[in-house]
Amino acid sequence: MAEAHPVGFQWVVEAQKRGARVIHIDPRFTRTSAVADKHVPIRVGSDIAFLGGIVNYILSNGLDFREYVVNYTNAAVLVSDKFEDTDDLDGLFSGFDPEKRTYDPTSWQYDVEDESGDLHKSQANGSDEHAEHRDTAAGLQNESHGMQTASHPRRDETLQHPRCVYQVLKRHFARYTPEVVEQVCGVSQEDFLDVCRAWTENSGRERTTALVYSVGWTQHSVGVQYIRTGAILQLLLGNMGRPGGGIMALRGHASIQGSTDIPTLFNLLPGYLPMPDANKHHSFTDWVDSVRNPGSKGFWSKADAYAVNLLKAYWGDAATADNDYCFDYMPKITGDHGTYRSVLDMIDGKVKGYFLLGQNPAVGSAHGRAQRLGMANLDWLVVRDLFEIESANFWKDSPEIETGEIVTEECATEVFLFPAASYAEKEGTFTQTQRMLQWREKAVEPPEDCRSELWFFYHLGRMMRERLAESTDERDRPLLDLAWDYPVHGEYDEPSADAVLMEINGYDVATRRPLSSFTEMKNDGSTLGGCWIYTGVYADGVNQANRRKSRHEQSFVAPEWGWAWPMNRRILYNRASADPEGRPWSERKAYVWWDEDAQQWTGADVPDFEKTKPPSYRSPDGADGVEALEGIDPFIMQGDGKGALYAPQGLVDGPMPTHYEPVESPFRNPLYAQQANPTRMEYRRDDNPMNPSPPEEHSDVFPFVFTTSRLTEHHTAGGMSRYLEHLAELQPEMFVEVSPALAAERGLEHMGWCHVVTARSAIEGRVLVTERLRPLKVEGRTVHQVWMPYHWGSGGMVTGDSTNDLFGITLDPNVLIQETKVGTCDVRAGRRPSGAALREYVEGYARRAGVTDHVYPPIVTVPDGDTASDDPRAPEASDDPRAPEASDDPRALEEDE
Repeated sequence: MAEAHPVGFQWVVEAQKRGARVIHIDPRFTRTSAVADKHVPIRVGSDIAFLGGIVNYILSNGLDFREYVVNYTNAAVLVSDKFEDTDDLDGLFSGFDPEKRTYDPTSWQYDVEDESGDLHKSQANGSDEHAEHRDTAAGLQNESHGMQTASHPRRDETLQHPRCVYQVLKRHFARYTPEVVEQVCGVSQEDFLDVCRAWTENSGRERTTALVYSVGWTQHSVGVQYIRTGAILQLLLGNMGRPGGGIMALRGHASIQGSTDIPTLFNLLPGYLPMPDANKHHSFTDWVDSVRNPGSKGFWSKADAYAVNLLKAYWGDAATADNDYCFDYMPKITGDHGTYRSVLDMIDGKVKGYFLLGQNPAVGSAHGRAQRLGMANLDWLVVRDLFEIESANFWKDSPEIETGEIVTEECATEVFLFPAASYAEKEGTFTQTQRMLQWREKAVEPPEDCRSELWFFYHLGRMMRERLAESTDERDRPLLDLAWDYPVHGEYDEPSADAVLMEINGYDVATRRPLSSFTEMKNDGSTLGGCWIYTGVYADGVNQANRRKSRHEQSFVAPEWGWAWPMNRRILYNRASADPEGRPWSERKAYVWWDEDAQQWTGADVPDFEKTKPPSYRSPDGADGVEALEGIDPFIMQGDGKGALYAPQGLVDGPMPTHYEPVESPFRNPLYAQQANPTRMEYRRDDNPMNPSPPEEHSDVFPFVFTTSRLTEHHTAGGMSRYLEHLAELQPEMFVEVSPALAAERGLEHMGWCHVVTARSAIEGRVLVTERLRPLKVEGRTVHQVWMPYHWGSGGMVTGDSTNDLFGITLDPNVLIQETKVGTCDVRAGRRPSGAALREYVEGYARRAGVTDHVYPPIVTVPDGDTASDDPRAPEASDDPRAPEASDDPRALEEDE
């Protein structure tokens, strides 16, 4: 955190000064470790085993916050008697379809009292639907529109029934013992138990513990399940919805949160409404009913209002009840339209044009060679950035120019490079990691032709609409009917960001009175709003995001510093900060509570609950939606109002987290016969080879593990930092960090050159020999981990190879994020080959590893523990798995080096 989020880390230091204990779990000793009270090195990719061990420690020692768990989680709910766990099927859950590599989740569902009314029969539609969820990144329904659950599952509040979630969870994690954690993660039992004690002793009625992670934690083929394991831990210990607790997802820059709230994602619409699916949502009603969860509890029951208001914001007067509010105008997805599918489609000639805004996939995305080859196969490419980044000049300056795979004179891609305004040269809001919107004033005018994104897209839309104004073609109606009438100002007709924020907030169509809360949104077209969770940011006609009252002039919650969604609430699900009777769990941690005299919820924050619904409220038979939320259901966006220790649906890869090895690993999975996530998204192609892992042969060709992260002095792929003198001087060169033991084993000299090789590419960098990385003992043998920053490319004042060239493309099945925090590699002294020799060198490794010109089926376990694979690969003629010695490339160092 100190490395990647130094400004936010100041508050960790402040908390530490007041007595907080800071524990840092990371493969590498970093600037955070240097300040932390304890650093725990861990094998990259083994986090579920580590956290699962803590879950086991809690459950086997009865250390859960029992009153919280019974009332506020689904611990007491009974699971179907047809469910089989990974212990029964050696790493698989019941319902696995090996051909489709996905699950039929029917057996995962709750045991309900009324089988005839079982909601799940319509929701668990077999492995075909789960495969579709994976392709559309719709699996994480919990995020996009709430987990749909039966209203009245059977319960055992003593938590003794063998099929209650509590006991299912306890059995599932029982094998994650301290010994197993040591074996899998390389963490000593002493360190592990110290973390267990610290976490549990600082949790409960009187104390809370926060879990903080950076975005890289999600970049694994089981990334969503990493977060799920953390959520299970925090729920068991009563740390959710309470001050000082929760899970803080640190974002990589100022508005990553905003770009998922009002998304840049292909599968979501503003406010986490799912994108309509062309194969399922043939009408507005089909779409809305898939979101509002008929029969479930919670505020997603109002999704029809959120959807109508969004469509009204898009199409204004043209959107009426008679035409389903222009639902037919909405784009609809048909499958996987994610960034990696798109890049491979570019290579295959299926994509003609591409827009890049603040993104630099040539060096910033996994499998950089595929990214560049894909862009070289486009008809046109639009790049908007501050500098001429690598994604704008790949056609004349990239590794593939050297290898001959891209020939400048033959590359037909027409690149349009537009200069962009920086964050200091435009106004508007950022939404940071706390869900807080903060208004930024324009500090200076952008120079010359630099323009904001708002200017670019407004005027692009205006020009397109003007050119099509006389069109009678029905396909042009969605564009022509758009509500595209923002006021402009200044010499260059800059659209008003303030007016855009007002539209996002929403207003009454007749009076234009700004809405103060999403509860004011109507489903009849009388109100409009561009993002329901942001409603209130313009309450009373005041830009609430522009408030800057000092913390010394208000309460510790600081409600008048910016504005947080929803409804300026600073802690989500804060009803859980009070006990079932509505009293604070402790006076020291009092945050939100029920005021019996006033008959309403009150406290330091905006209550995340219906203000006048008492703790004693119990829903009548047949109730659903908000009415079905009882006074002890704090998790109001979930279909049962409870925190999910077990997820009967919504996750493609299982109802509980399970340790699988990374897709590329030097180790066999010691817990199950199933090696890697069986439902991972793969693109099995010759141009996307993956390094072999046990039980596949030749995994020793790539004997080391590598991981990546950022440096404080550089930002993301380097487009905003390698071009600046001071930052370039602070971190002037790409480097590879290794332990003294690995340096001795491979003959690497400190500050000399080395290169790192995978089946995709080889990159070079300076050697940094340091004890910040130390070898770990895993399964009784030593594992060396290599670390590299990912900021370099061929552009800027300081240049170097891109670490992302080393990765292949494998994705988490729930959200389609890439596994780019762990891979296997070889490390050799000296510089890599160049030109055509580089491809020959890499392909030699691939041949020895058995991954060239052959697409292999997944290794899938069957219940008896055998592997179901017909992979016929045989050893190469040479039995020596080692790569050739370092290249003889005679490249000399530059004079100034």
